[in-house]
This record gives sequence, C-alpha cells and structure tokens, in this order.
Amino acid sequence: MATPSINARPSDTTPGMLQRIFSATNIVLFLLCVMYGLTYIDRTNVSTAASLFKKDLHLNQTQVGFVFSAFAYPYLIFQIVGGWVSDRFGARRTLTVCAVIWAGATIYTGLAGSLLVMIIARVLLGLGEGATFPTATRAMSDWAPASQRGFVQGITHSASRLGNALTPPLVAWLALRTSWRGSFYILGVASLAFAVVWGMYFRDNPAEHRGITQRELKLLPDFSARKQKAKVPIPWGRLTLRMAPVTLVYFCYGWTLWLYLTWIPSFFLHSYKLDLKNSALFSSGVFFAGVIGDTLGGVVSDRIYKKTGDGNKARRNLVIIGFLFSLVFMIPVLLSHNLVTVAICLSVAFFFAEFTIGPMWAIPMDIAPRFSGTASGLMNVGSAAAAIISPVVGGYIIDKTGNWNLPFLGSIGLLLLGAVLAYWMKPNETLAGTELGATPGAATA
Repeated sequence: MATPSINARPSDTTPGMLQRIFSATNIVLFLLCVMYGLTYIDRTNVSTAASLFKKDLHLNQTQVGFVFSAFAYPYLIFQIVGGWVSDRFGARRTLTVCAVIWAGATIYTGLAGSLLVMIIARVLLGLGEGATFPTATRAMSDWAPASQRGFVQGITHSASRLGNALTPPLVAWLALRTSWRGSFYILGVASLAFAVVWGMYFRDNPAEHRGITQRELKLLPDFSARKQKAKVPIPWGRLTLRMAPVTLVYFCYGWTLWLYLTWIPSFFLHSYKLDLKNSALFSSGVFFAGVIGDTLGGVVSDRIYKKTGDGNKARRNLVIIGFLFSLVFMIPVLLSHNLVTVAICLSVAFFFAEFTIGPMWAIPMDIAPRFSGTASGLMNVGSAAAAIISPVVGGYIIDKTGNWNLPFLGSIGLLLLGAVLAYWMKPNETLAGTELGATPGAATA
C-alpha cells in the first residue's frame, strides 16, 4: 500500500480539542483497551457461571479447576508463537484472526454439554487469546511514543481489570435473564464485532492510516526501521535468557492473578454464603481496585522514568514495592472472618499487585524494542504457566480441606519470592542488536 502524502493528512497545525481526543493514536489505544476488556470478560466469565454449569454438568471443585486451567495450555504456547507471528506479520492480521477464534470459542462454550466439551471450548479460547497481549504490545510499540510505554501498558491492562470487574455482575445479569449458556452466546457475538472493527480501522504502519496527522507521526517511532525485521532473525537464545528473570517474576504475579480471576466469585459465594448477585458485587469491588492500580502504576512509572531516565527505578523498584504491599494486605484474609474486612484487604492487595503491570509490560519494550512482541510473549509465559497450575491447585486444596482462605497462603509466598527475583530483571540494559535502529549483523554481545 502506498504511503499517503503529508498533504493528504488531516490538518494538524492548530488541532482542536475534539481532534486531539479523537486522534488516530487515541482511537487505536481505545480499541486496544476494548480488546483487553473483552479478552478478560471471555476468559473469566466461567468463574461467575461456575456455580451454574457446575450443577448442570455435575462437576466437583477440582473438575471446575481443570475447566479454568484448560484455557492456559494453548495460551502458554501461543505467548511465544503469537509474539513471533505479530513481529513477523503485524498486529492487524494477527489480532483479527485471534478475535474470530476466541469469539467462536466463547460461543461454543455455551453449547457445552459435558466436562470434555467444556474443556475443548476453553482450549480453543486459549488458542485464540494466546497471541493477543504480545500482539497488542507490538501495536503499542509502533503507535505510542517511548515516553508513554508505562502509561499505555497500564491503561490497556486497567481495561482488562475493568473487564474483570464488569464480568461478575454482567454474566450474572445475562444468566438470570437468559441462561448461563445465553451469556456466552452474547459475549461471543460482541467479540466478533470487535474483530470486524479492528480489521477495518487499524494499520500496522501508522503512516498508512488515513486519519493520522504529521504531528502524531513525529512523536512515534520510525516504522521504517521495522522493514528490515523479516531479514533479521530473532536472537531466541539470548532473548530467552535475558527475559528469564522477568518471566519468573511474572509467574509469581500470575499465580495471584489467576487465583483472583478464577476463585474470587466462588470464594464470596461459598465462604460467606452469599447469593450469586451479592457475590458478583463483592467480586466486582475487588476487581475495580485493579483498574485503578493498573492505570496509576503506568502513570507513576512513566513519570519516574521521565524524571530520572532510570529503568530500574521506574520499572523494577515499583514491581518490588507493589509485590510487598500486596502480600502484606493479603495476610488478614487468612486471619479474619469479617466480610467487609476481607473484601477491603483483598481489594487493596489486588490494587498493589496490579500497580506493577504498567512497569512489568514496559520492561520487554525496554529490553528488546525491535522484538517487543516476542519479548512480551516470553514474559507472559510466566503468567500462562501460573494459569495452568494455580486454579487446579486452588480447587484441589478447597476440595481436600474445605478452606477457601488457604490458597491465598501460596500467593503470599510467591509474591515475596517475586520481589526478590525482581532485582535480576535489569530494564536499564537493552539487549544488543534489538534496538529499533539495529541493522542486520548488529552486535550480538
């Protein structure tokens, strides 16, 4: 496709307020927020619907845990594959295909009549969603200035937590007015609509977008540096070793995330004998705290980075602080049986866990800007692995002990471990040969 001439661009000499608000870069960021929200609604809707399909399909808690975790097996694999695909073929095609797959899987979940079919549907969902976040990072690398990496990662992930917060009341409302199956049909159609809009609006090269202005292009990375990416092999060995500490830290975070995503609605439902509506409301309150944490963490990270230019202070240190405060506020959950106290502590703990997301997802963009899709996929392998193990372990512990508080003990230990491992992430050190301006045959040290 020929690049439009500068003269053909919208006038941007004196942009008005509406032009700034509805700029092409902001609309792309909004669409990515929608995508993050939809993916988390479609992956966590089973948590709210679990009390309904568990009875309908005659499942125990361990089997429900397997339903939760089935999503994560292909999700883990496609973190790496999807990151490579997005770096190779671009975010437009990759996200469009992914959205169609995960939308179809959501609809198929509503058709499930057995444990096997439910697991197959969840595997398909993981297949569709596996490449989404690495691909979104690829899009952000091209459509956002380097100075806003923390913010765009924070705001998009806050949209995913908004999806978490909306899912319990939304799915409960849809299920009560249709059925648990009907809720999956409706949500699947919404994801199909996103696939159409994204494919029609987004362009991999910002300069090829008819709505972008020269003012916006001056702030974005030079896309022409990407044109050589097909000729430059990804340094898999060096990149994997470089990202290994980041992956381990993200596993520690992911364990807590998936404990929250899969068991919080059931936790309130069973531990405090709440009905579906009230347990959904308490769950939403916890997840709304994550929305604030995601956004604030990204903003604070960027401000520190602009002021100091130090990635360790802006990324690593915020992760350590977030992990430590999160585990401290999780301790009362093990000791108190007061519903309000536990709900507040869970919310604050989730706020601090999510406060680390903007800094964490900026790190792959700092370490390997040229291969940020692949690097972020390697990092997200940690969360995907936690998604496989955490729900099953949680369900097994609950089945064996009947104690819904006990799984949080594992999160406390892993958050402490993650805070220690974070010292080895070193976001200040960009991997040689992965800079945006790197050329074939660049240094490999």
